[in-house]
Amino acid sequence: PQKTSFHRSQTLGYKNGYAFSRLPTVGIGREPLYVNQLSEAELDELSNKRLMLTYGQAKRAPPSRFIPAHVALDKKVLKFDAYFQEDVPLSAQEHYRVRQVVIYYYLEDDTMCVIEPVVKNSGLPQGKLLKRHRVPKNDRGDHYHWKDLNRGMNITMYGRTYRIVDCDPFTQVFLESQGIELNPPEEMVFDPYTELRRTPMPTCVTPSNFDKLKQFLTYDKQVLRFYAVWDDTDSVFSENRSYIIHYYLADDTVEVREVYKQNDGRDPFPVLIKRQRLPKTFVDKMKTFPSCVLEISDEEVLEWYTAKDFAVGKSTNLFGRTFFIYDCDDFTRNFYRDKFGITDFQPVEMKKKPPKEVPQVIPPYDGFGMPEDSLQNCFSLFPKPPKKDVIKMLEKGNKVLRYQVTLESPDPVDRKRRFILSYFLSNDTISIYEPPVRNSGIIGGKYLGRTRVPKPGSTPSNIVYYEPSDLTIGSTIEVFGHRFVITGADEYVLNYMESNAEHFPAATLQSLRDHFRPQQVLKEAANSDIPTLETSKEELDGLLAQVHEELKLHKSLNNENIREAFLQCDKDGSGILDKGEFLGLCDRLSVPISTVVVNKV
Repeated sequence: PQKTSFHRSQTLGYKNGYAFSRLPTVGIGREPLYVNQLSEAELDELSNKRLMLTYGQAKRAPPSRFIPAHVALDKKVLKFDAYFQEDVPLSAQEHYRVRQVVIYYYLEDDTMCVIEPVVKNSGLPQGKLLKRHRVPKNDRGDHYHWKDLNRGMNITMYGRTYRIVDCDPFTQVFLESQGIELNPPEEMVFDPYTELRRTPMPTCVTPSNFDKLKQFLTYDKQVLRFYAVWDDTDSVFSENRSYIIHYYLADDTVEVREVYKQNDGRDPFPVLIKRQRLPKTFVDKMKTFPSCVLEISDEEVLEWYTAKDFAVGKSTNLFGRTFFIYDCDDFTRNFYRDKFGITDFQPVEMKKKPPKEVPQVIPPYDGFGMPEDSLQNCFSLFPKPPKKDVIKMLEKGNKVLRYQVTLESPDPVDRKRRFILSYFLSNDTISIYEPPVRNSGIIGGKYLGRTRVPKPGSTPSNIVYYEPSDLTIGSTIEVFGHRFVITGADEYVLNYMESNAEHFPAATLQSLRDHFRPQQVLKEAANSDIPTLETSKEELDGLLAQVHEELKLHKSLNNENIREAFLQCDKDGSGILDKGEFLGLCDRLSVPISTVVVNKV
């Protein structure tokens, strides 16, 4: 009450035009203020920093690299073995059930999951019981942390209490490194009903001299196999048919199966007698009782067929059919050897009569398609194309013999027609082409496509085709009713036949030589008229110089046009022109050369 000054110290100041706040040094009424003063510890620290204030702050080492928790703790999981107990109210054999689980705690994000190992045929939904997430610990929003987990403790998650009994070595090392004292491990509790089911049930075996169940369990899936033949040669359609007799040791039943072969002409019903017990001897009253309405039982049968009634080399009568057993398999031999002491299993060789050979009659050729293609329908149900000579096609793929032919016809117009016959050596086919002639009234082009041409007089069973040896100059060939006369040939034909003279007759080769001899004579004569270099070189040079002088006088002439005109007249490329053609060209091109020079040329 004696205080009269209530001034407050200024805490806001300005420096260089900027406002800044400062702490008050005195209280209200200039009373001493101990709140904002330096403490003894701060004064000691400032005294220790006198060197730093004088010489500056010392250099510090760079801080260590920061590693986030989700990287440092990635793939680090704590594993705890636990179990929980659930009630079974509707079962008289068990009142509760123990289910073993594994609790995983993921350190990177503090999540947990509960997985129950799957047991086959358990009838329970097993696997992941609790998916991975942060499990709430209480109603206040807290979550379970790895510090809350330990061995020998109960943990409640969503109303279900789990008992943790043990953990893996990594979990133990991690928790101990964090200063947590682990409880001693406990033994895992197993389900009592499951353990009860694993104990073997007591069995009781009643001794018996003959027990069908014992026979079934002893000889189950053990079958005797015999190979037999039914001799039915006395019937109208006499034949021997093969069968297989199966004797089942489990219940003394017999089955007869037919050996089904492909394309034997029979329906695929391989079972002749279904599996059943076969009677061997009937009672006396069975002789007059109708068997079609009888259900055979032990009262009507005195004796049934057993394994003793079947042997190799003996006949067995089954329902009126006599089957002769000629062989058996290895298991049957071993069974008879061990059971009855029989060692004679010599198989009987069954000789079958060879079937009669039926000659194959090939029908006549119907005229459609090639005879080779039509013939394949007689050899197979699904015909295949005839095989080709691939080597011949590769060797002679591009070799073609060309001939000039004319049509032999009473019509004078047809006699003037000219054709080109091509013989392909790769597959011995012939094609005929007619060059189109303008204003002739006949459409030229392909006259005959590539095909093999048979000779006249060939039969469907023995077809003979035309060959290169049959194509001689002047000969006549018949192509599907049309007769052609060979009037010329290509020079390649003569060269090819001379290079392969051993494959062609001399007459064919001679006819080609006679045809090409006049042309060779003309070439030789033309070559002989040219003056030789030794005797007339000076005369020839003088003649050429004289021609050049004559052409230079007329500059309007184009030497290139003259050269093209001479080359067009030389159609066969021989380099020789007739004197009349030469003079006609000079006159047509208006070449002003004197008559004396022209005659010399």
